[in-house]
Amino acid sequence: MIFSFNILWQQTNGNTIYRYLWSWIFNNEIDFKIGFLIDPLTSIMLVLITTVGVLVMIYSDSYMSYDQGYVRFFAYLSLFTASMLGLVLSPNLIQIYIFWELVGMCSYLLIGFWFTRPSAANACQKAFVTNRIGDFGLLLGILGFYWITGSFEFETLFKRFNELVSNNEVNLYFASFCALLLFLGPIAKSAQFPLHIWLPDAMEGPTPISALIHAATMVAAGIFLVARLFPLFQLLPFVMTVISWVGAITAFLGATIALAQTDLKKGLAYSTMSQLGYMMLALGIGSYQAGLFHLITHAYSKALLFLGSGSVIHSVESIVGYSPNKCQNMAFMGGLRKYMPITGITFLLGTFSLCGIPPFACFWSKDEIITDSWLHSSTLGWISLITAGLTAFYMFRIYFLTFEGDLRANLNNVAFIYPLSIGKELNLDKKNRKKNEFVLNKSDIFFETTQNEKQKENLSFSSDTKKLKYPKESDNKMLFPLLILTLPTLFIGFLGAPFPEGQIGSDLLSQWLYPVFKSGEEIASGNWLEFGLNAINSLTVVCSGIFIAFILYGPISLFSQNLEKNVEFSLEKNLNSFFSFIYNWSYFRGYIDGYYNIVFVKGTRLLAQSLSFFDEWVIDGFVNGFGILTFFEGESLKYLEGGRISFYLFGLVVGMIILLFIGFFGAMF
Repeated sequence: MIFSFNILWQQTNGNTIYRYLWSWIFNNEIDFKIGFLIDPLTSIMLVLITTVGVLVMIYSDSYMSYDQGYVRFFAYLSLFTASMLGLVLSPNLIQIYIFWELVGMCSYLLIGFWFTRPSAANACQKAFVTNRIGDFGLLLGILGFYWITGSFEFETLFKRFNELVSNNEVNLYFASFCALLLFLGPIAKSAQFPLHIWLPDAMEGPTPISALIHAATMVAAGIFLVARLFPLFQLLPFVMTVISWVGAITAFLGATIALAQTDLKKGLAYSTMSQLGYMMLALGIGSYQAGLFHLITHAYSKALLFLGSGSVIHSVESIVGYSPNKCQNMAFMGGLRKYMPITGITFLLGTFSLCGIPPFACFWSKDEIITDSWLHSSTLGWISLITAGLTAFYMFRIYFLTFEGDLRANLNNVAFIYPLSIGKELNLDKKNRKKNEFVLNKSDIFFETTQNEKQKENLSFSSDTKKLKYPKESDNKMLFPLLILTLPTLFIGFLGAPFPEGQIGSDLLSQWLYPVFKSGEEIASGNWLEFGLNAINSLTVVCSGIFIAFILYGPISLFSQNLEKNVEFSLEKNLNSFFSFIYNWSYFRGYIDGYYNIVFVKGTRLLAQSLSFFDEWVIDGFVNGFGILTFFEGESLKYLEGGRISFYLFGLVVGMIILLFIGFFGAMF
């Protein structure tokens, strides 16, 4: 981390690009080189990876202290960090691909760290297989551009491809196809639609891994690769359009699915997916500065949120016991800010930042993406604006259900969070519901009451109160990273603020990164009026989302008022079928995993069964049929062997006569 800050300081002062290469594998036809490439983009990523990595390792020392795999965890974590650093330092596509695969392998090991749990084993396999699809496309794209340009080195590849396009010496259809194959790698690694399905399941790994890999570094590798190959993609307008629309769809889809998630970490995972879509959208419309700026601000804010969720899970686990269905379920939380004030405040600051509230970090980058989207296309502008409102809603929903209200972990009647449709499937509707059961829709929780209302009212005066457990704040090793991460969450956004010319701000991100890309428009410095006018629309939408979340899930929400009166408050009575459909669609992840299971998993099994049937009854049947036919012929003919010479002579004469007749009539006709 110290070396990374030193490199960043040198880059800020000198702004020189440094390359060091040496031959690795070479013969008469090809020469593979490895080495280092240090430029502004690399220096930013180095600081990002090392700062978050150090804080996560400090945090993990306490979080994993009682785990039997403590040493193995840090071995995997160190290998991952080394792989990620090697990836951002790579000067060519071959070296990037090597470290790209190492990052994927470390992700597999860390997601499946608790491999004895079937859910963790399935999650790491799902992530590995999904990423292999993208990596196969990435490899084909690398080979395709080597065939076009004859080089893997970034500088040579960009220069030759630019010359070929300028002189019309390259087939743009083939080049666009190879570029889309290259883009398939970032689609999988950065959880873009339609290869996003692995990211929420990856939350089966330890929470520090979720903070490091799936918020700040590994998922950012796809954004980094698109930014690194930006001079290549910008020469192909169709590819840029695909990148922008994939990002827009991912941003909107991730936000809508996060609306009704009940697992704390999975809600943050879909938030990560949505924000990665924002970054990809910015790169697709040519706003590389906004995309990379949001990569920086989001990484620190989301790392703060994930580590905060780990602190919550660690505390709730001491009450409800170790079970992901309980300690990560927001049904068993609520009111934690009273018991965990530092975690609650830092989580709230991260929530403010991710929602885009000024002056927090993500406000500056997200507002810049929304503004650039409007300038590029009104459709993309609307998508990015609506997604900002959805982000504010689901993030404050998570905050309210986790930290506000009353603590629900001690209620011995909490069963599970069910959406309304599941309640119907389990015959929990009004007709079949027992008298001692009711539905609490404040946080969409199904309660199975085991004691009457009077006992509940007098619970605080009961002698059982002494037996109740309450959460407590995490230790200093876990709180220290949270407090440190609040600093970039609060202040790093000012790097992109439109300060007057000559001051830190837009100079660092536009003029400094300009030599890397040598394209695009620089943001005008010092134009606060224009910036403020552009921010009014997004802030209005964001505040609307926060207000709706407060009405529905806040401490004095409509749902809680009805519950205090012991009135059964059903979602169906207040929301029409359309909103009920939206809720279930969001809760079940848009049914995308189900469709993939039908098409790919069951489809593959059906294909395998069909091929097995064809092999067994057609291929083997053909071979076995000849054997059976020969066997029956032999069995039949053996009965003709009577041993009488006169019978043989009779058969011989009859056969000769038949052959003579056939030959005679054949000659005549």
